[in-house]
Amino acid sequence: MRTLTIISHTEHYTNPDGTIVGLGSTVTEINHLLDVFDEIIHVAMLHKSAPPSGSIGYISNKITFVAIPALGGQTLGSKLSIIWKMPSVLSTVKREVAKSDYFQFRAPTGIGVFVIPYLMLFSSKKGWFKYAGNWKQAYAPLAYRFQKWMLLKQKRKVTINGFWDDQPAHCLSFENPCLTTQELEQGKSIIEKKTITPQGVSFCFVGRVEEAKGIGLLIEAFKSLSEVEQSKVEAIHIVGDGKHIADYKTKTEASQLNFVFHGFLSREQVHHIYKQSHAIVLPSASEGFPKVISEAMNYGCVPIVSDISSISHYIEDEVNGFLVYPITTENLKANIKKMIQMENSKYKTMINSKQQSISKFSYAYYNSRIKDDILS
Repeated sequence: MRTLTIISHTEHYTNPDGTIVGLGSTVTEINHLLDVFDEIIHVAMLHKSAPPSGSIGYISNKITFVAIPALGGQTLGSKLSIIWKMPSVLSTVKREVAKSDYFQFRAPTGIGVFVIPYLMLFSSKKGWFKYAGNWKQAYAPLAYRFQKWMLLKQKRKVTINGFWDDQPAHCLSFENPCLTTQELEQGKSIIEKKTITPQGVSFCFVGRVEEAKGIGLLIEAFKSLSEVEQSKVEAIHIVGDGKHIADYKTKTEASQLNFVFHGFLSREQVHHIYKQSHAIVLPSASEGFPKVISEAMNYGCVPIVSDISSISHYIEDEVNGFLVYPITTENLKANIKKMIQMENSKYKTMINSKQQSISKFSYAYYNSRIKDDILS
């Protein structure tokens, strides 16, 4: 019997029928961890709002969700609420970690400033930390810098994005899992048949629809294309939501381009968008290594992405994608033009280049790493 307690800030919600659902990407990853652990407890945040589409439930009663208050935010009041709720959060963490053989804490997050010290100083349980953010973020928030500093000072293993010359021995480079074995096989089949058609090139963006993720930059770059260049764009699929999505929609209304705002979609629906797109565009200001890049590449999307964090450790410019830096409208536009003007032979070469590395983003590979490099 092998048990695990996970502590995270992952958003969870209550469906009208009372069932608990959570952020699809994280819940799916945890569902697959049942191949490694017999029972899993997930201590995470429960929100009172209606669940967004894309939220999913756990597949087994061997996974138990334990709620803590939804904490964090940009206002002073929301930041102070973390302090007021700290004792109850720590009480929950202490109780649930005691029930398991191992723990995993997912950083960086607001509660990390006090949960990480607690686990370092007051817990003798075996466990590890997953740092899902940008390990080399130049101007990270103070709370994130503090969490990284603590993780460097302790001895339990930390999984991070990318491969860095100065990373300590206890910091292990890990890929973010996002693909099943069946999806890998399906991706190979899609790539064999996929071509750029006379209708033009289809692009997609998947993520939070906000400035930090580069959506404004993306819209401006496409709108600044010449009329002839725009005629070669079949569609620009925007998947995701944000507080200011109505403003971004307004910015696209006067354009002749086919911007399609889909809002939140299920995992299967997002994969359908990848299958009909030729490129994914992500001009983010800060990332670790977004799962959507490897997901999209699995279905033959050429990544046009920011050259930040560990992204260039997997994407080689002009080989299996295009790297944008500095992240400006002109630089993004230049790379979009390369995609529009690309001949089909070049496209086929790019989507087949380094395709074998996609298997490292499978749940099966991730679980094997957990067994071999963490639990052993």
